[in-house]
Amino acid sequence: MNANQYLLGMTLAEITSAVCELELPKFTAKQIADWIYVKRVKSIDEMTNISIRNRDVLKKHFEVGRKEPQNLQTSVDGTKKMLFETMTGQFIESVTIPEDDRLTLCVSSQVGCKMNCSFCMTGKMGFNGNLSANEILNQVYSVPDSEALSNIVFMGMGEPLDNYENVMKAIEILTADYALAWSPKRITLSTIGVLPKLKLFLDESKCHLAVSLHSPLSVQRQSLMPIEKKYASKEIVELLRNYDWSHQRRLSFEYIMFAGINDSLVYARELTRLLAGLDCRINLIRFHAIPDSEYRPSDDETMIAFRDFLTAKGFISTIRASRGEDISAACGMLSTQSKKAV
Repeated sequence: MNANQYLLGMTLAEITSAVCELELPKFTAKQIADWIYVKRVKSIDEMTNISIRNRDVLKKHFEVGRKEPQNLQTSVDGTKKMLFETMTGQFIESVTIPEDDRLTLCVSSQVGCKMNCSFCMTGKMGFNGNLSANEILNQVYSVPDSEALSNIVFMGMGEPLDNYENVMKAIEILTADYALAWSPKRITLSTIGVLPKLKLFLDESKCHLAVSLHSPLSVQRQSLMPIEKKYASKEIVELLRNYDWSHQRRLSFEYIMFAGINDSLVYARELTRLLAGLDCRINLIRFHAIPDSEYRPSDDETMIAFRDFLTAKGFISTIRASRGEDISAACGMLSTQSKKAV
């Protein structure tokens, strides 16, 4: 057993295996899980119903594995953006968004991203590694007002399905009875559609799904999102038709609107054709300008006309309010390229 392993991010089964290997009482595993995930301790010394001797044994091999944010920015609208250092000395960003009685955490799953979408700052960073379950859950446990979180969206830095095992392990712990016992309905995973992993996610999870689409036309989507060449939007939609979206799980499509590119009613019509018969909602998102980008946001009038067309065709369609743009915390703006020296 290696020293300095982290307890945060381990399942109860893994903790049980570890305490047995250390020749500690088996029931200690449930005590440890309760201290970490329910009582939210930051050190093994705080686990006061475990004997001092057994705590000393634990400390020789484990740490809790919590890291506080390195930096915090607060938007005029109450959105907060946190900078976290990973266990390997890199940096990621997380965002909390308050709204009425809700507090949503936008959690990152990778350092950077492989997908290279042309409108996204994270994609321009390149890919610098997957986050462990520990680093994903540390965001959940270490953001301000963590205990008030009502929802989590995997919409931060990275493509969650490209880090499938660690994302699913984090979700398993979030929803487990020994941890936070969250309903899967409080968790949404956003993806550009990595097909093999998408099917696994649909079969193995009950969480909500958001698919980043951004164009109903394959050639155009490929210019925006190179993944279209490998996993076509039509194939993604056909897979989604095999699942029931009427009760337990919500399906939504994310559609960033770019002025003069994908925002005319011609595209709205093609979008309704692509998604015809699917029980889904369509979220229209204003493009948030990033450095050196040729794209511009659609104006309000255009977005409203687009939404009204979709609504008239029977789709639930909303224009998502921009949050945190003044601190570069809005959709597509997360990046830590300039944070290496922090």
